[in-house]
Amino acid sequence: MTHPANTVRVDLAERGYDVKIGSDNLADLGPTLAALGKVSHAVIITDANVQEPHAVKAAESLSGEGLSVDLVAVEPGEPSKSIEMAAGLWEGLLDLGADRKSVIVAVGGGVVGDLAGFIAATYARGIRFFQVPTTLLAQVDSSVGGKVGINLPGAKNMVGAFLQPMAVLIDTATLDTLSERDYRSGLGEVVKYGVILDAELFDHLEANVAGLLGREHDLLVDVIARCCRLKADIVRQDEREETGLRAVLNYGHTFGHALEALCGYGELLHGEAVAIGMLCAARLAERLGRIGGDVTRRQRDLLAALGLPTELPKLDADRIMETMTRDKKVQHGLLRFVLPTAMGSVELVGDVDPADVRAAIES
Repeated sequence: MTHPANTVRVDLAERGYDVKIGSDNLADLGPTLAALGKVSHAVIITDANVQEPHAVKAAESLSGEGLSVDLVAVEPGEPSKSIEMAAGLWEGLLDLGADRKSVIVAVGGGVVGDLAGFIAATYARGIRFFQVPTTLLAQVDSSVGGKVGINLPGAKNMVGAFLQPMAVLIDTATLDTLSERDYRSGLGEVVKYGVILDAELFDHLEANVAGLLGREHDLLVDVIARCCRLKADIVRQDEREETGLRAVLNYGHTFGHALEALCGYGELLHGEAVAIGMLCAARLAERLGRIGGDVTRRQRDLLAALGLPTELPKLDADRIMETMTRDKKVQHGLLRFVLPTAMGSVELVGDVDPADVRAAIES
């Protein structure tokens, strides 16, 4: 059965590219990549969870266009975004004879995309890169916008680069193989877009909870395209996070990253941490008189309906506060928060009284 397809343009002059969103379109990877220019060698970087069936299918599509294809699988999970893993992959590319004409194809979730993109940005001073995100989280967020990187032991995404992909191919059929928990985690980032940029999208999500939980492909193609369009518009205006505009995408992330780090990466999935973080940020905004309680309540109700956590794990407030001050979004030692002013609208707020932040955590 064919489903509607969407193309979203990320308009960055000569670095611009298309995000192609459809269902059962993974087989289009080879022709799509071949149409983008001279490519003779592709190195697929994936993880052991995604290798079968998605990365293998991607390799078959690329081979069908006469490309030489190598497939490298890393261990699944955030620990793979490490200096050691990067060094192993650089050596591996050397052994495979990869050069400036090779293309790295990332097939997997956000970890694979971040890691593979970082390898592409750094190997041979930068080679081309194509994104095939297979998780909802990566499809609506990390695969678009060119942020790539790895973690240091004490700080997430602290070493990285900006490298825009040649293109992004999103196949919603890959979401059928996700676990319930991983799929729902991605819905946390989807809700985020509604809160920060698009009140109509938030209404649409509220009205379609059953379809979202049922992974209805037509609905997902539409919702993912809307999220990608919102992100593409932000990236077009602030590609390298220089004006502060792109920072709105971090709604819920200052709290969320701290929770992820304290719980240990993987104990709390990224979208779960962001869901809790969004509610902390909403309570903070409410406390500062920026929104009424209805904006917080609607977020909590939608997140709960989508099966996402809404309560903080049992953690010491002091440790959360201390971990937040190590976030790379801290400027001159001051915490900055993305806070809602209404549904679909947020602002970057600096110099928030730590007592208010603590109250938002503890309430």
